[in-house]
Amino acid sequence: MFGFSIFLNEGLTNERKSYIEEMSQHGFSGIFTSLHIPEDDVDQYRKRLTDLGSVAKKCHLELMVDISGEALERAGFSFDRVDELLEVGVTGLRMDYHISNQQIAKLSRQMPIALNASTITEMDIQELQKADANFKHLEAWHNYYPRPETALDKKWYHEKNLWLKSYDFTIQGFVPGDEKLRGPLFKGLPTLEEHRGTHPLVAALDLLADTDKVYIGDSGLSKEVLEQFSFYIKEETLKLRVEAFNKQIKYVLGDHINRQDEARDVIRSAEARFKKIPNVEPLPAKDRNVGAVTIDNMNYLRYMGEIQVIKRNLPADEKVNVVGQVIEKDQALIQHIRAGQKFILESVEK
Repeated sequence: MFGFSIFLNEGLTNERKSYIEEMSQHGFSGIFTSLHIPEDDVDQYRKRLTDLGSVAKKCHLELMVDISGEALERAGFSFDRVDELLEVGVTGLRMDYHISNQQIAKLSRQMPIALNASTITEMDIQELQKADANFKHLEAWHNYYPRPETALDKKWYHEKNLWLKSYDFTIQGFVPGDEKLRGPLFKGLPTLEEHRGTHPLVAALDLLADTDKVYIGDSGLSKEVLEQFSFYIKEETLKLRVEAFNKQIKYVLGDHINRQDEARDVIRSAEARFKKIPNVEPLPAKDRNVGAVTIDNMNYLRYMGEIQVIKRNLPADEKVNVVGQVIEKDQALIQHIRAGQKFILESVEK
């Protein structure tokens, strides 16, 4: 499952409503927001959350709200009136700090509750069990980290998730956006430090190895990256954008599937044999660097027409024509094209 973030520091403009609808149409199924309220905005937050809930319901999106301490009451809601939250479109609450395990257990019997995945301990689990929490309604959500160098270590994240999985928690993590990064630092909102500045879909695919829900921490994705997410969510297909080097690029563009017998050095299109390709004349040999898109020419005899994307730097070969190059931003996606993975090669302007 994929989700995205909408922050309540401003009202829900028509532009933001359109963004929510667009994300829904592209396959995203959840919204994350926060009720950490600045002192001067208390009166605004009830309306903003109600407006957001209304759009979420209209788009059939889950709405998880991050709360702490008295934030809920300051916004005009209450733990004792959960039905009001459900009515406005809130589908879950993420508990931050200053909320007891006894209160969490009580709420878990009424609606989905997300715990802080990074800080929950064995003692918390025992207290929740003793308080008769509904563990089917409990999830484990990690934080995002605006300040560089403070996000989580990947090895620690994996070990923590293994422990959380032993209690059957659904696990969530954040990846950065690539547009409209959140201020005041504008350095992305990842859960893992190594994902800061990374292509959002690459980071998401990395998290999916041991994470059930992946949310975009920042407030925006570029149009191109949103389309890449959409292809992956709806069709389980990775789109790679390619700069064309010559006219032979027309032979390689379109839909492909990596062969089941996964090669070490290259991605081999299983679809190449089904394409109607004429005799491929040799071109001047070029080094095949990571991301090079190639087609075997007539010098490769029965292999003529084989289409590859290069995974590691290889030398020039007079039997192989380099016809394009995956753009730098998309090159990290190549390592996620495993055996049987569908992918698309799409031409872009240089």
